Amino acid sequence: MTAAAFLSGCTGWQGEKPMPPSPLPTVEVPAAAETVPVATPNADAADDPAIFARADGRPLSFAGKAEPGIILGTDKKAGLYVYALGGGSLQFLPDGLLNNVDLRPVGDGFIAGASDRGRMGVALYRYTGSGQLTPAGFIKSDVIEPYGFCMGRRGDALLAVLIAKDGETRQYRLSDDGTTVTGVEEKRFAVGTQSEGCVIDDRTGALYIGEEIAGLWRYSVDTTDSARTAVSMIADQHFVADVEGQTLIREGGRAWLIGSSQGDSAFAVFALEDAGPRYVGRFRVAASGSVDGVSGTDGLDAWSGPIGNYPQGLLAIQDDINTGGPQNFKLVDWRAVKAALGIE
Repeated sequence: MTAAAFLSGCTGWQGEKPMPPSPLPTVEVPAAAETVPVATPNADAADDPAIFARADGRPLSFAGKAEPGIILGTDKKAGLYVYALGGGSLQFLPDGLLNNVDLRPVGDGFIAGASDRGRMGVALYRYTGSGQLTPAGFIKSDVIEPYGFCMGRRGDALLAVLIAKDGETRQYRLSDDGTTVTGVEEKRFAVGTQSEGCVIDDRTGALYIGEEIAGLWRYSVDTTDSARTAVSMIADQHFVADVEGQTLIREGGRAWLIGSSQGDSAFAVFALEDAGPRYVGRFRVAASGSVDGVSGTDGLDAWSGPIGNYPQGLLAIQDDINTGGPQNFKLVDWRAVKAALGIE
């Protein structure tokens, strides 16, 4: 699939005007599967996914079914979905204007959070390893419009980062009494202009944030560290504005940062090394069989290691133009990305 094909139908970003693609080489990888569409028709609705499986490979018990893993996905007009790896919907929580979602393992399950534009804060959820996803609390925020969201760890502390549409950022430390999850603000700063996609590297404490028209920045979740470092600016041509979702994937002692170049429907990949992120290459997700390609991605997530039919890792990616229906999420085998980019 050519860059022109990707750009011809993308709407809901950059004022609905296609952007010239990056001149850098961009390889193609095939889509492996897709979720059912979100229920909201004729709208920019699906936004951001988060993936979960048990590290030891044991299946999850979800609504009485054994699942190798699950995917959370937001419909930012209506609520939060839980999908099976096969793409079917397992649960829908009609919680309104949820934009970005993320999670971290806790016990046999996880705690998740989502930026909530309706109630103006962070909606929190819990999955214990059996049953279903349930509401677990709420953090009220003073930002103008909750937008981006990611979770992480700093030692034993569970963290949540909320990014407002204007770039105002709040970092919360979460507490869990087994019934309710609460959050206390421990850091705040301003990115500068409209920002959304973010990801935390739990091993290094790095917080990566995409400033949509500017580029990708690295911050720290350390409350005493206010510095930031440019990872890739628009002028570097790794990204075409808007810079959107960010995610990390690990393999052994190595890790890669993957970010959405929404302006030309591509993804930039950086190897995370001691000297800092090193640009590796770009890829697009092409149609494969009955699954169409990916365009104009807002959010994406990665799972490191075996999960279901993906023995080395999985990407879940929001698709702006889903052939034959409302927006949905596409699944990509990490092995295909590695092969296309020549990652050993």
